[in-house]
Amino acid sequence: MDIKTFVQVISKLPPQIAVLAKGPTGIGKSHIVHQVGERLDMQVIDRRLSQMTEGDIIGLPELVDGVTRFAPIDWFVRACNEPVILFFDELNRATIEVQQCAFQIVLDRELNGHKLHPETRVYAAVNEGSEYQVTEMDPALLRRFFVTTLEPTAQDWLDWARKSKKIDPLVITFIEKYPARLRHAGQMEPGKVYPNPASWDRLNTALQYAGMAPSASCGENYNPLFYSMCTGFIGTETTIAFVDFVKNHEFKFSAEDVLNDYDKNKDLIDVLTTDKKNDLLSIIVTHTTSNEVTIKQVENACAFVNTCSDEMLVNFMNMIMETKNLPTIRKFHKLLGNKVVEVVNAANTVT
Repeated sequence: MDIKTFVQVISKLPPQIAVLAKGPTGIGKSHIVHQVGERLDMQVIDRRLSQMTEGDIIGLPELVDGVTRFAPIDWFVRACNEPVILFFDELNRATIEVQQCAFQIVLDRELNGHKLHPETRVYAAVNEGSEYQVTEMDPALLRRFFVTTLEPTAQDWLDWARKSKKIDPLVITFIEKYPARLRHAGQMEPGKVYPNPASWDRLNTALQYAGMAPSASCGENYNPLFYSMCTGFIGTETTIAFVDFVKNHEFKFSAEDVLNDYDKNKDLIDVLTTDKKNDLLSIIVTHTTSNEVTIKQVENACAFVNTCSDEMLVNFMNMIMETKNLPTIRKFHKLLGNKVVEVVNAANTVT
């Protein structure tokens, strides 16, 4: 099941139906559950069962009025007191004892007499494949779930990447052009690094932290360390393809890319260097000299101009005035005139 369908389906299931998502590591199962949380406006309590003991679930014994009972863990108390999504990750890598605790939560929606809130949802995820060291799941536990195997598409990841606004636009462009590079398909050699959606996310974070964002590493700006950074996240083969793409990539945009499709191209246009932005502004002005522009096109152009410096804004407006194309001048003046006046007045005040 693709991610979009999965999110839609489980969002419509009754709260008492537990959900089990199966799939290979690195496809972003926890991210997907958080998407469901956003869709349902519910907080997600995320617990990795492979790192827990049974005491981490059932709690610790305490003596109350001469009777021993288990004091429930704080996160489970919260799931009992308010509606949340209780997400058990790596369920099949947990010990048998921890799985049995999960069994009671899934089967009875309670643990040691503490009942889950009626609207609390229980989701779980397991890694699937011969390359994983996992514990075989009890069939009696498995049948209590709505079970599906996730088969995320490159488009699923691209939609998430654009929505998150944290993935470098050149990474998005690369995956869009070479979708097979998003996740390795087929057999995996032990110890070898392969790309997957999660590793692209981590690589993106690492490159930005190191000041080597892909969109700022093209051509002469390429840093030799870029290659070495990539290999540890996405493997040698994919790194070679990605580095070649980045080193040889040129950002070339036409006036129409701004006037007609600024929303689509915004992420790549906004990271252009000052020189390239100035070139693009000149291209837009040249286009308006001999072509009539619509209000929507002017709005798109102004949205781009507003990402530029104050000096570039004033220069752009001066170039528009020099075209002597009165209909176009009026449209740009209507949207940018007040801001230009503010910038000029501020500059005169400083002077």
